[in-house]
Amino acid sequence: MNGKPLEGLKVLDFCWVAMGPMTTKYLAEYGATVVRVESAKRPETLRTAAPFKDGVSGINRSGYFANNNPNKYGITIDMRHPRARDLILRIIPWADLVTENFTPGTMESWGLGYRELKGANPGIIMLSASMLGRGGPFERQPGFGPVLASLAGMTHITGWPDRDPVNPYGAYTDFVVPRFAVAAILAALDYRRRTGDGTHLDISQLETSIHFSAPFMLDYVVNGREQDRMGNRDPAAAPHGVYPCKGEDRWIAIACTTDAEWQALCRVVDPTGQNRVHQERYFTLLGRKSDEDDLDGIIGAWTRGWDARELMDALQSAGVPAGMVNDSRDLFEDAQLTHREHFKYLDHPEIGPYASERSEFNLSRTPGSLDRPAPLIGEHTEYALKELFGLSDGEYRSLKDDGVLE
Repeated sequence: MNGKPLEGLKVLDFCWVAMGPMTTKYLAEYGATVVRVESAKRPETLRTAAPFKDGVSGINRSGYFANNNPNKYGITIDMRHPRARDLILRIIPWADLVTENFTPGTMESWGLGYRELKGANPGIIMLSASMLGRGGPFERQPGFGPVLASLAGMTHITGWPDRDPVNPYGAYTDFVVPRFAVAAILAALDYRRRTGDGTHLDISQLETSIHFSAPFMLDYVVNGREQDRMGNRDPAAAPHGVYPCKGEDRWIAIACTTDAEWQALCRVVDPTGQNRVHQERYFTLLGRKSDEDDLDGIIGAWTRGWDARELMDALQSAGVPAGMVNDSRDLFEDAQLTHREHFKYLDHPEIGPYASERSEFNLSRTPGSLDRPAPLIGEHTEYALKELFGLSDGEYRSLKDDGVLE
């Protein structure tokens, strides 16, 4: 078996919260040496985010943090200490890539902008991912994913027509941006391989996220039509919704985009032709769309008598697009995810065994793997500074005694 594809890539990672750690998790899974820079004086936001092991909060007990940071080394440096800048510039020649997702100006305020990093390492690649990108009147607007989801227009189209808008789940945009960021990093690495030159990658999380609203923007530009909230409805499908099943909070999603799928659904609902779904007005999509509330009521009354998984199997076997609504337990019991070993269990020194998600793709010749749990805060400071970065015992002791490594 060949080695991992990113072996030899060295990353100094200043990222925090979700988007940044998710990006560098890909790199670490596929062989990069990723060293996370944190500070005990201002802990990483995800370290204080639930869920916590046994419901007990603690700087090393966050499942959210643990999931996004396996295979990484963790060091602590007080970036506001007068000696921190010189220490980072001493480290930079070791690194191939520096990643950060602070508000623009933060790295520069430490004297560690791309110009300074390039001076210490001409081939350095720097990834800067910020809310709105660098330059422009609003470059320094702070915020998190829920703010970006609203700025990108996602909140406007999320929810029910007769209710106020709601945000998509959590920091939705944080789950979008890493896929673009990894592609940009790989392109920059290829460029450096061919030319020897580094580059500064400036990613606007807003502009990245807007890609997911492209159909709505095109509809406005071409047709002058402003999309609004539709709940679970789809203009090209009926039924198209989530319907209750047996048990507490159990549901199934059904989507019929063709008359043939609708007819297949009707045969499962009632092969005898007596159920109200067989009304002539429902024979066509336009007919089904004409009274969708009534149609959803008929479908929902019928699905209540079914177990969600059994109904999913029955509908899929009949050629009807359908899927049960999984909760977290369902995902861990899912046969397909189990077969693909999507969840990797790692043994964390404080929270014990926990599941971390592998990447969503498998490389047959150079597979990735998750081998180490997320680091405790500052767990690898001494090891990294001495063994990876080459500092002497005396240099390390001086930095520690002076409070730089906090």
